[in-house]
Amino acid sequence: MTNRDRGTSEPADDAVSAPARLAAVRAGIDAAARAAGRDPGSVTLVAVSKTFARDEIEPVIAAGQRVFGENRVQEAKAKWTALREAHPGVAVHMIGPLQSNKAREAVALFDAIHSVDRPSLCAALAKEVQRAGRQPLLFVEVNTGAEPQKAGVLPEEADAFLAACRDVYDLGIGGLMCIPPADEAPAPHFALTQKIARRNGLELLSMGMSDDFDVAVRFGATHVRVGTAIFGERPMAAADAAGD
Repeated sequence: MTNRDRGTSEPADDAVSAPARLAAVRAGIDAAARAAGRDPGSVTLVAVSKTFARDEIEPVIAAGQRVFGENRVQEAKAKWTALREAHPGVAVHMIGPLQSNKAREAVALFDAIHSVDRPSLCAALAKEVQRAGRQPLLFVEVNTGAEPQKAGVLPEEADAFLAACRDVYDLGIGGLMCIPPADEAPAPHFALTQKIARRNGLELLSMGMSDDFDVAVRFGATHVRVGTAIFGERPMAAADAAGD
């Protein structure tokens, strides 16, 4: 699916600097928010830095970006331990699938986890939250397209899962996350996620990537996960669907 199909900005030009691309993305978010009658400040840009090295991330931090997204615990730990020491106040979000056996490291490392999606992970996170006395901001991932190859709670099971997060595992859930199917228009998936969030009293919505963040903002996204439009193209082998 092309950017034209998803109705948004042009792909990143690798001849343009990452800070310039960041500025263009911020301008796009601001325009989309204002068009929707929203405060642009209500949308958090998560710059997806997965697969990119420290020297590629540093200019984006220098340009004022403070929230970043990673897909793998070990990669994030290797990069962000030093980066955070050098840049206090920078936040790192886990946006990819999380293995239950990585819950301890994830709770210690990340400021937010966007991919809570199964009871075993809830149990592991609850144990580590209690042990560490620290709870990252948590999002439940909803598989709005019911795609078998993707993680996430099915829409019809979301209410019960959210209740279990609260009542069984004592986990505070801040919002929902979704990744629309690549070959479908994203708007219906964003609308469905927004509907589930509203009826469960959740205010935060992590949805929208490089190709469709403006559409997501129209449907209430509070967090958009943008990588390619900021950092440029990454190798296909390294790309995945959680944020791009």
